[in-house]
Amino acid sequence: MARKKKGRPVSGWLILNKPYDFGSTQAVGKVKWLFQAQKAGHAGTLDPLATGMLPIALGEATKTVNYVMSGMKTYRFTVAWGAQTTTDDREGEVIESATSRPAAGEIEAILPRYSGDIQQIPPNFSALKIDGERAYDLARAGEEVRLRSREVFVETFKLLETPDENSAVFEVVCSKGTYVRAFARDLGRDLGCFGHVSTLHRVSVHPFGEGDMVDLEELTVLEGDFDALDNLLISPGAALVDLPVIEFPQDTANRIRLGNAVLVMGRDAPLCAEEICATLNGEVVAIGKIDKGMFQPKRVFNT
Repeated sequence: MARKKKGRPVSGWLILNKPYDFGSTQAVGKVKWLFQAQKAGHAGTLDPLATGMLPIALGEATKTVNYVMSGMKTYRFTVAWGAQTTTDDREGEVIESATSRPAAGEIEAILPRYSGDIQQIPPNFSALKIDGERAYDLARAGEEVRLRSREVFVETFKLLETPDENSAVFEVVCSKGTYVRAFARDLGRDLGCFGHVSTLHRVSVHPFGEGDMVDLEELTVLEGDFDALDNLLISPGAALVDLPVIEFPQDTANRIRLGNAVLVMGRDAPLCAEEICATLNGEVVAIGKIDKGMFQPKRVFNT
């Protein structure tokens, strides 16, 4: 006999505005507890000192996490000039310092080299693994950490303001795998003044926008009111906006949910598609492919 799952079979995306000094795993645990959800996960870690968008998937939405993790992300962050730290943020120890400070024109002049497909070396204090060990564990133990550069994509990189000579505020839109702390480190080195991140806020994670975010305080106030909490959830299918869609009638959708391949009907129906979303009345039924006019489900949703 299958063991009964604990919690409510609630599904959807909760787009949390993660507060400062609050870990991503801690945030997921808090949301899962508030919703009494059977299953929860997140789409992309935020450092405890960072704030902003942390998309949290509940129930069936966890099947779409990879699509959100792959989405472009927007960050606003402040670089403090004059010091490079071990962690590339204000928590680390200073390892390089300088008295010079860059002018706004100097900063803007080098930003083009940070756009497009670029090579970036992740920070030593990162969760990447080296021979099975986390880089940050090795760094904390005082061991030498050498991470390889990797290609990331930067869509836009803007200087928003220079509040004073010691800091600058930026906005960047970038791909999965990009480290904002590495931008601060590299900008400081290129400008000859060194630098580290002093504030970091994630504005958006495609396909979710700033207006989708919910504050933790708002959730806490609604503790125990599951109807109100559930109204804050976004449909699991919202994560699949970049996939082509094919709508099926009820009887066919039922067959798909059982894992059966079905014939795609209609004059304009595609004969082949590597990845496509099957829906019923606009709600996701399955992700699959179409081969020789047959829709073959790969991942079925029980919503």
